[in-house]
Amino acid sequence: MQQHQIVSREQWIAARKAHLAHEKELTAARERLAEERRALPWVKVDKDYLFDGPNGKLTLGDLFKGRPQLVVQHVMFAPDWDAACKSCSFWADGFERMVPHLAARDTSMVAISLARVAKLDAFKKRMGWTFDWVSSGSNDFNYDYEVSFTPEQIDKGVPKYNFGTTPFYGPELPGISVFFRNKAGEIFHTYSCFARGLDMMNAAYQYLDLTPLGRHEEGLPYPMDWVRLRDQYEPEATKEACCHG
Repeated sequence: MQQHQIVSREQWIAARKAHLAHEKELTAARERLAEERRALPWVKVDKDYLFDGPNGKLTLGDLFKGRPQLVVQHVMFAPDWDAACKSCSFWADGFERMVPHLAARDTSMVAISLARVAKLDAFKKRMGWTFDWVSSGSNDFNYDYEVSFTPEQIDKGVPKYNFGTTPFYGPELPGISVFFRNKAGEIFHTYSCFARGLDMMNAAYQYLDLTPLGRHEEGLPYPMDWVRLRDQYEPEATKEACCHG
């Protein structure tokens, strides 16, 4: 951790206001970026996808639940795994309680993974999650939206992840895809993001970025090595009381 000056409250306010000017610059840049994102062209989805849900088959249109917008969180959970990816689960913990708020703004949210529904339901119960989660194991959805990759694709070594900008580091990788459904029932793919593009959706990371230590992931085998499924963190040692009586 770097050394910090210890200053008066007045000096701290002056430094904080200088930093605030930079934060305002970032806010303005982020708003311009969001406006540019909304103006991106769309791609019509002509392929019929059937997903497996806890109560049977569902089309992509069904996942909208009558709303015009759909956000898909691609959660890494291969058919032969016993649990979802711990990093994807870190994100899922964050959006678990957002679903009603998104619905209030005409947006549905769903998690989609390759694993069978029985595995998804069991893990969902273990984590205490309530969001919709369906299996794409019987269709090409994960491959078409480039979060799952065949051994042949990986062996070729031609990057396809993150629009070809990031080399493969596994057959299952994280992402978010966004769709719009018009009144005629036509569905359009409007946006996808991958890798560090997902960062802004992780509220825990954003809180850590406010702290003096930040994410403090330096020196780890890889940045998210510290992350665990939330029921796998070791309990904190009981702190000794400062007084007795």
